[in-house]
Amino acid sequence: QVQLTESGGGLVQAGDSLRLSCAASGDTVCISRMSWYRQAPGKERERLAGINSGGIPNYEDFVRGRFTISRDNAKNMLYLQMNSLKPEDTAAYYCFTQGPDSDSTCRYSHLEVWGQGTLVTVST
Repeated sequence: QVQLTESGGGLVQAGDSLRLSCAASGDTVCISRMSWYRQAPGKERERLAGINSGGIPNYEDFVRGRFTISRDNAKNMLYLQMNSLKPEDTAAYYCFTQGPDSDSTCRYSHLEVWGQGTLVTVST
């Protein structure tokens, strides 16, 4: 089917920037919308941003202006550029995809796949 692998997390200081990557493999023609989520310790998983197959992004209000979601369909990659990081950004960050588009050649009728997550720790 589709597999998602996040990378780019790590330990940074407040005010630093970090770029997360999500590599998609397998039946990538099945991928439509892609999203970034995060889950901090003791808190519910929350949506950060999404981007459709045409590259149009949508952001939650609390990350708009600091985070930028982008994708490179030719490379099967999703990115999250995070600037001005704060300690409250500390969380496990997850890549998520939905599909397929109605005109896709995908052999599956429905797709929802999560990556394994990458940890981001922002120190004071």
